[in-house]
Amino acid sequence: MKAIHVISAVIGGAIAGAAVGLLLAPEKGNDTRKRIMQALKDKGICLKKDKMEELVDEIEDQIEKI
Repeated sequence: MKAIHVISAVIGGAIAGAAVGLLLAPEKGNDTRKRIMQALKDKGICLKKDKMEELVDEIEDQIEKI
């Protein structure tokens, strides 16, 4: 396995883990989504609510496949 594949897998796993942690946090989903959207905005990424819902659904689908 090439080093770039290992690095990509580690980074992808870290991102997925962070997303799962945020989505399963013990606060309301709406509040969590707002925090995620704010964090993305702070990084210069504008994400509309409907796109956020798509992202959440996609993450959920990936988690269910595991």
